[in-house]
Amino acid sequence: MKPVPNALPSTLPQGAPPVRHYLQFADFNADEYHYLFTRAALIKKKFKTFTKHQTLEDRTLAMIFEKASTRTRVSFEAGMYQLGGSVVHLTTGDSQLGRAEPIEDSAKVISRMTDIVMIRTFEQTKIERFAANSRVPVINGLTNEFHPCQILADLFTLLEHRGTDASGNLNPDYLQGKTVTWVGDGNNMANTWLQAAATLGFHLRVSTPSGYEVDEKVAVTPRGMGAGSYKTYSNPVEACTNADLVTTDVWTSMGYEAENEARRKAFAAWCVDSNMMAAAKPDALFMHCLPAHRGEEVQADVIDGPQSVVWDEAENRMHVQKALMEYLLLGRQA
Repeated sequence: MKPVPNALPSTLPQGAPPVRHYLQFADFNADEYHYLFTRAALIKKKFKTFTKHQTLEDRTLAMIFEKASTRTRVSFEAGMYQLGGSVVHLTTGDSQLGRAEPIEDSAKVISRMTDIVMIRTFEQTKIERFAANSRVPVINGLTNEFHPCQILADLFTLLEHRGTDASGNLNPDYLQGKTVTWVGDGNNMANTWLQAAATLGFHLRVSTPSGYEVDEKVAVTPRGMGAGSYKTYSNPVEACTNADLVTTDVWTSMGYEAENEARRKAFAAWCVDSNMMAAAKPDALFMHCLPAHRGEEVQADVIDGPQSVVWDEAENRMHVQKALMEYLLLGRQA
């Protein structure tokens, strides 16, 4: 997948960083992620202490939805308002996006009227075409191929719970050498975990039913996967052995509902249960990007149990996305 060029002139103020997009996890390097994790921690601390952090005052975020959303909409919308900005919400049902207007034309118009765009859509090529014609940063809120904002939140949550120093500060280097286990479908989440492992130096184990494996042609970037960063397992319990984090997703993602019954049968042995968590490290965490179906991809005693951090994970979407929008518009802040 070729990187999207930033060929158009920017409408950002003089002195602002050049326009960059965040379309997949591999778009940033480890140093940039270390900054984002640290910045998100500061932004979250201010949120919890009711301290204003309005670095994006008078900026406007356009949110474009072709797929339904709860967490993505609330986290981006609330986050932008908290940063002092405003939000325009668009769907294919209430705009020309659903009336056959070319994506390129929509991008040229919307990016002249707003400062940053978040898109939640189907094919990755749609968001790439939009970004190629946008004068402002474009963020991937989810596509069939990738979900980078979710993995950004997941890794921040892991650092919050396990990667802090004696003073309570995040230590992004904690991630190096750790083991993350993905159980379930080789979907956009799994693809993004592969890129994250390659970028940040942790080990990824992936266990999927036969026929639902990760498509490496989609997930693997020119950077490659790195030595030993990715391994597949046919047995999910074996994949969970000594893992630091066990994570999963629904068996049937949006757009694949016609396969629901076939997937239920194929994934029956890939329900994250107490046996899988017992195989992981005693202090292993469990994550799920939600919404969850208890009794399908995860047992209730796991998602509602003491190792689960799914509610922190969900909230952290907002905090990391605030750091991301600020970084794309203003660059690094002191």
